[in-house]
Amino acid sequence: MEKRPLRKEIKYTALYYFIRFLIFSANLASRKMWLRFCGVLGRVAYRFSPKPAERMINHLTIAFGKEKSPEEIKNLSKKTFEMLGKNAGEIIRSLSVKTLADLEKFLVTTGMENYEKAHAKGKGVMFLTSHLGAFDLQITNMSLRGLKPNIIGTALGDERLNELLVKYRNAHGAIAIERGKESVRLFKALKSGGSIAILIDQDTKVKSRFVNFFGKPASTPVGATVLALKSGCAVVPTFVYLDENYKQQMHILPEIPLIYTGDDEQDLIINTQNFTNFTEDIVRQHPEQWVWMHERWKTKPGEEIV
Repeated sequence: MEKRPLRKEIKYTALYYFIRFLIFSANLASRKMWLRFCGVLGRVAYRFSPKPAERMINHLTIAFGKEKSPEEIKNLSKKTFEMLGKNAGEIIRSLSVKTLADLEKFLVTTGMENYEKAHAKGKGVMFLTSHLGAFDLQITNMSLRGLKPNIIGTALGDERLNELLVKYRNAHGAIAIERGKESVRLFKALKSGGSIAILIDQDTKVKSRFVNFFGKPASTPVGATVLALKSGCAVVPTFVYLDENYKQQMHILPEIPLIYTGDDEQDLIINTQNFTNFTEDIVRQHPEQWVWMHERWKTKPGEEIV
């Protein structure tokens, strides 16, 4: 592995040990006190992270500039940092969850019948989710219900942090798979009636197409679309958010029908747009709980991987 610059090595090392400290501390107080503390950490991070905060404000302006004033957008960016802190704290604390009964003390699941209806078709289920709220709790929920989903995600930039993430995701029977790898395994999982979970709401260096997101073309991964079209699996959207009563609310929505036009390229674009419409809908509902610091519109036309 290529040696990292010293500054980056120090940053990742500090982050790793800070997260280990948070894991150790997460159950020393009540859950509500812990989440409030993590929310304060998020507010502090806002003050000491000028570049991510600036990116967040720019992206919120792209999305809501015609609906919200600059002051409202700035306040929303601060609230987003706070909620990112709370939801990250929730994920860290949930490392101690061992049973579905433990999880259901703070997480409410709505729409399980939508999964059961999709699963009954026998072609496998693709859970389509996004980086909203404590999104990894969905994996814990699915795993503790015996679904054993394959989770596709991008590896983190530090081996130690990535090891923590994989260990968390695999804890209850899920299988973490790095994006772009083991495609045959994913097809087999779906063909056998299994499930996978995938996120397509970030601009990453994978096969992509441009579709509209908040009215602006955004380079969007099409791996999920390709997999769905070829396997014929049911695509079931899910999301989770923290409500005002400190309950995590996970929603499993009705299947998104796949569109087949006979033109492979059109099928890619139409279905990827439909998947992205779901993401935009839930982000509009809970804008303070999405990762606005991510450079969602970074790639320009002609720069995408086709």
